[in-house]
Amino acid sequence: MKIDYELNDRFDILFFVSVFLLILFGLAAIYSSTANHPTASQNFEKQLVFSFISLLTFLVIYNLPEQVFKNMALSFYAVSLLMLVVVLIAGKTVYGAKSWLDFGPIGSQPSEFAKVGTILGISYWISYKERDINNIKDIAIAIGIGFFPALLILLEPDTGTSIIFIILTISIVYWSGISLFALFVVLSPIVVVFASLLGTVYFIISLIAVIIALFIFKRDLFNSIAIFMLNLGASFFFEYGFRLLKPHQQKRIETFINPYADPLGAGYNALQAKLAIGSGGIFGKGFMQGNQTQLRFIPEQWTDFIYCVIGEEFGFIGSTIVLLLFFIIFMRLLYFASVSKDKFGSLIIIGTLMLYFSHFAINIGMNLGITPVIGIPLPFLSYGGSSLLVNMVLAGIVMNIYKNRKLHT
Repeated sequence: MKIDYELNDRFDILFFVSVFLLILFGLAAIYSSTANHPTASQNFEKQLVFSFISLLTFLVIYNLPEQVFKNMALSFYAVSLLMLVVVLIAGKTVYGAKSWLDFGPIGSQPSEFAKVGTILGISYWISYKERDINNIKDIAIAIGIGFFPALLILLEPDTGTSIIFIILTISIVYWSGISLFALFVVLSPIVVVFASLLGTVYFIISLIAVIIALFIFKRDLFNSIAIFMLNLGASFFFEYGFRLLKPHQQKRIETFINPYADPLGAGYNALQAKLAIGSGGIFGKGFMQGNQTQLRFIPEQWTDFIYCVIGEEFGFIGSTIVLLLFFIIFMRLLYFASVSKDKFGSLIIIGTLMLYFSHFAINIGMNLGITPVIGIPLPFLSYGGSSLLVNMVLAGIVMNIYKNRKLHT
C-alpha cells in the first residue's frame, strides 16, 4: 500500500489512465469510420503509430528535469512563431487554409506546436520576476504573446484555431491574478463582438451592459469613455474583418447563428452529426454497425466529427463514458494547478486545461449543433498525428510539474 501511495504521489494514475482510455476510444472510432473508406483506410495505422510515438514522448518529457521547461520557454515560443511565418510562405494549402508543412512523407501543422510555445511563453513572461499583471504594460505584453500567433494563424486562414489561442491566453492571464476590472477590459470587446453576430438588438444590449459595468466600477470619465470606445471600435473592426473573410468562412459563422439556413452546405455536417448521435440510442448500434458512419454521410468523420461515431455505435453509454473521462482529466488538471507552488508551473497547467477544455467544448458543441463548425479536433480522439503528439507533450509537462511540486515551497 505504501508503494502504491508513493507511486500515485508522483505519477497521477487516474489522469494517465483517463488519457489512455480516450486514445483507445479514438482508435476504435477511427478504425470504424475508415475501414471501408477507399481513400482513408490507412489512417488507423497512421494514428496507431502516432499513438505509440506520443506515449513514448510523454514518458520522456515526464522524466526530464523540471527546469528544462523554463529554460526552453522563450526559445520554443520564438521557433513556433518562425514556423507560423514559414507556413504562410511555403505551406501546403488544405481545405482553403495554408496550414501544413510537409517533411517528406510526414506532414505537420505548426499551429499545433505553437500551442505549446504560446503556453510556455505567456507563463514564463507572467511568472518572471513576479510581474504585476494588473499593470497595463504587463497585461498588454502577456496578451500580445498569445494574440500574435493567433493573428498569424488567422492569416492562413484558420479561424477556429485562432479562437483557441485567444481563449487560452485570457485563461492564463486570469489565473495569474488579474483584477476583475482588468478582466472586464479584456473580455468586454469579445462579448460585444459576439453579440453583434446575433443582431443589432443584441449589440445594443451588450453596449448598455458595458455602460452599466463602467458605472459599477466607478472609474474616471476619461477611462470610461476610452473603454466604451474600445468596445464600439471592436465591433466595427470585426464587421470590416468579416468582409475580408473568404465565403466559406463567412458561411460557417452564419451557420453558427442558424445551422438550418444551409442544410446541404455549411450546416450539413452538424445536422448529420446530430442525427447520428440521436440514432445511437442507449447502447448504440454496435461497433462498425452505424449507418451514418459506415455509409459515410459525414465527410472525413474521423477528424472533427469523431464524437458522433462514438454516439452512433456506442450509444448514450459510450458517449457518457467519454464525457466522464474528460471530466476526470479536467478535475485532475485543476487539482494539479491548485497544489503547484510554482507560478510558472501552475500557469502552464491552467493553459493546458483550457486548451483541452476549449477543444472539448467546441468540438462536442459542433457535434450537437450548438457551436460553429470551425474545424476543432477532439483531444486524444480525433485523427491527427500533430494534434495527438502536442496533447501528449502537454500531458507529459503537467505530469512532470505535478511530480516535482514538492520541490517548491
